[in-house]
Amino acid sequence: MEAAPPAGPGAPQPQPQPQPQAQGSADWVAGLLRRLRGKLFTWNILKTIALGQILSLCICGTAITSQYLAEKYEVNTPMLQSFINYCLLFLVYTVMLAFQSGPDSLLHILKRKWWKYILLGLADVEANYLIVKAYQYTTLTSVQLLDCFGIPVLMALSWFILYARYRVIHFVAVAICLLGVGTMVGADILARRDNSGSDVLMGDIFVLVGASLYAISNVCEEYIVKKLSRQEFLGMLGLFGTIISGIQLLLMEYKDIASIHWDWKIALLFVAFALCMFCLYSFMPLVIKVTSATSVNLGILTSDLYSLFFGLFLFGYTFSGLYILSFAIIMVGFILYCSTPTRTAEPAESSVPPVTSIGIDNLGLKLEENLQETHSAFL
Repeated sequence: MEAAPPAGPGAPQPQPQPQPQAQGSADWVAGLLRRLRGKLFTWNILKTIALGQILSLCICGTAITSQYLAEKYEVNTPMLQSFINYCLLFLVYTVMLAFQSGPDSLLHILKRKWWKYILLGLADVEANYLIVKAYQYTTLTSVQLLDCFGIPVLMALSWFILYARYRVIHFVAVAICLLGVGTMVGADILARRDNSGSDVLMGDIFVLVGASLYAISNVCEEYIVKKLSRQEFLGMLGLFGTIISGIQLLLMEYKDIASIHWDWKIALLFVAFALCMFCLYSFMPLVIKVTSATSVNLGILTSDLYSLFFGLFLFGYTFSGLYILSFAIIMVGFILYCSTPTRTAEPAESSVPPVTSIGIDNLGLKLEENLQETHSAFL
């Protein structure tokens, strides 16, 4: 039997076989990308992002109307604007509580927890007032940066009051969001939107105190809407918020209100502000109930960017590509935070052994994960 002749120079050469190691690495990378896509871009996370941006647009509406009143009509009445919002909450949700019977009725709630809701109303009213008042004393940069102080305060309060237990990815996500805020502030400085304040120290103190009060209000809101009911929270906040803001309005802003030259445009701006604020207060408990107060506060960091985008057309702001970058950074941090649910530890005084269990932060995401695990086990 003769041997096969050697292949000539024109004959096809045998193709080299792929290296098993390289093929295994490619499969590993492809599998990792599929897992990341399945974890970061689920329906519940996309829904959480959409809900957070709706809240940001509501805050943007309040900012735009307030700036219009201040710059075009020289109207600076933050307490009057808040008072109208609390009156709307009173007329809708407090009246609903008044017509209920049993343990959820207005009288029954007042007998048991009246002093707690007075403190909650005081914290919410003063938080709104101090943040708006700070713009008259300090710079826009200081307000934007120091307002983020409420996020670590909120996380600390959630740790001790709601027994939330965070993972490393949550702290990384918060740091990414704060980096996005820093990018936004840098863009403001480059665009020269930062005006000097009359008393920077006083304004900075107002922002820090207001951000801390917001954190207290948000933690109480999360506890009430998850343990009790959204209607009770909004009804009691409408009742005591109306009383507290009404008293403060008479004591501090009656001269400013008397000097307003009313016309239909100013009235329309007040109505628009009140409707945006009412939608924010009515909608936020729904979002907090399926996520958490911390994730909501991370999501609404984009509200300043929406205000800027509208300000490009309304107030002649200067555009910068850093605003787009800051928006992308904040959204990346927000998605990372929502991708992994927090855990809830048992209270120390509980008779149950101090084990750790899955909490209710990002509840919809956790339910989806459980369904996927059940389906995989079945297969």
